[in-house]
Amino acid sequence: MSQTTSKILMIRPANFGFNEQTAESNAFQQNNRELQQVAEKALEEFDAFVNLLVSKGVNITVLKDTTEPQKPDAVFPNNWVSFHDNGDVLLYPMHAENRRLERREDVIRKLEDKFKVNHIIDLSRFELENKFLEGTGSIVLDRENKVAYACLSPRTDADVLETFCKHLGFTAVTFNAVDGKQQAIYHTNVMMCVGNNFAVICLDSLANDNEKQVVVDSLKNTHKEIIAITLEQMNSFAGNMLEVQSKDGKSLLVMSKSAHHSLTDDQVKTLEKYTEIVSANLTTIETIGGGSARCMLAEIHLPEAE
Repeated sequence: MSQTTSKILMIRPANFGFNEQTAESNAFQQNNRELQQVAEKALEEFDAFVNLLVSKGVNITVLKDTTEPQKPDAVFPNNWVSFHDNGDVLLYPMHAENRRLERREDVIRKLEDKFKVNHIIDLSRFELENKFLEGTGSIVLDRENKVAYACLSPRTDADVLETFCKHLGFTAVTFNAVDGKQQAIYHTNVMMCVGNNFAVICLDSLANDNEKQVVVDSLKNTHKEIIAITLEQMNSFAGNMLEVQSKDGKSLLVMSKSAHHSLTDDQVKTLEKYTEIVSANLTTIETIGGGSARCMLAEIHLPEAE
């Protein structure tokens, strides 16, 4: 099982904006009224990001968000769906009611033109129990070693995670993580990223030493070089990265400009031993949406259609 892929789904937003329903548990969101024409700026950032990735040889499938019903966070598809190399597609239970509208069967049907879908596993039933797991936002996957890292939060429930792991044969490594204000970090993928040979992680956010040691040991046992980032760097979305491939197999580490600028020279040097850094200006999307580059990319590990 490959950790990375060159095939990525992105959803071009129709009504990007501040989502009141997610703001309570997402400390990264800011309702900055000074950002004029937020939706237009988000579209400019989105299109430039797609063009950058395509220029680097990444195989991007762009599908458009539907204008109705309005879905302010549709640009972050990795929260509602994941695509796996055994042909499974998983749908996830979402904390905010208006984010549940993002789950679209027509998106999966369109992908079936190019890719083989064997089973659709719908975990959204857990919403009836008020239990949530928001895709590869809640879970950072080491696909090769079958490890699912997850910081528990209102959006990341241990029971749903266990069901995910049973379906796909992963082992869960769970922990608690908090920001500088001691608020639970809402998604694991804002504080850690696992690549082929490295892991970027904000160890400072793990207050429990035993949990921290378990995470560090797991990363070391799977031969990942650990690049520790600070809480301040995490707040610049330095944890919200994704390693992808170009079509010819070259490793690329995708992040925002703010994440890139927050890294030290030594951190950049360490990462560049393994990968090429690709960064895009996502200021509007990060500030208003509270998610960054990784959240915008849903990796397609499905087999090619015959």
